[in-house]
Amino acid sequence: MPDQPATENPSSDLVNTIVECALEKKAEGLIVLDVFKLTTLSDHFIICSANTEPQIKAICDNIRKGTPSKPWHIEGYEKLSWVLLDYVDVLVHIFKTEEREYYNLEKLWDDAPKKEYNY
Repeated sequence: MPDQPATENPSSDLVNTIVECALEKKAEGLIVLDVFKLTTLSDHFIICSANTEPQIKAICDNIRKGTPSKPWHIEGYEKLSWVLLDYVDVLVHIFKTEEREYYNLEKLWDDAPKKEYNY
């Protein structure tokens, strides 16, 4: 099976829905990394941040309510400093701002095509 271009990737609709849900709750620095050709972990990484735990919770909850399916796995929801929502083809990372700066996932995946969003 030939590689699919990122624009025809079936997870694109889910990415768009998640981006909209995150931006509705004022997610900051939202980026989508297209890792489809770089790893078998996932097709896309969505990374965003917020300054407070209540805002991180609001972003998470809005994404979970707004997507057509439930995440396969959720990690970090109890502590709200780095929450991972695993939709298999899409991994959503919601960081507290200082945690995001510390882990700097964007730099690890610097060679992935990136799209930035602002609310």
